[in-house]
Amino acid sequence: MSELVKEFNDYRAKMNEVILSKNNLVMKRLWNLDTNTYEAGALDVKTKELLGLVASMVLRCDDCIKYHLGKSAEVGVTTDEIYETFAVANIVGGTIVIPHTRRAAEYWEELQGGNK
Repeated sequence: MSELVKEFNDYRAKMNEVILSKNNLVMKRLWNLDTNTYEAGALDVKTKELLGLVASMVLRCDDCIKYHLGKSAEVGVTTDEIYETFAVANIVGGTIVIPHTRRAAEYWEELQGGNK
């Protein structure tokens, strides 16, 4: 795992632990709702992750983009599928999404071992 990916995952896990340790019912319910939203249903997990990626790119949330790229890699999304998803996000979100696409492409390369 690359340092970029490890650093993101470690920080996310650490801070999620801090937040959830405060035992706030609303925050725990929000985390649970988020988890349940991305489980298979009428749409499969892969499709839901790609939808989450498009929404994250359009909203310009780099942490969210990294999260959905990581989950996409875990569920077997291909590089071609990722780049089609990037295209949808850029059409929907406009050219302001381009810098986020650059960072997303960098992160995807890291997830793929830097060689794809």
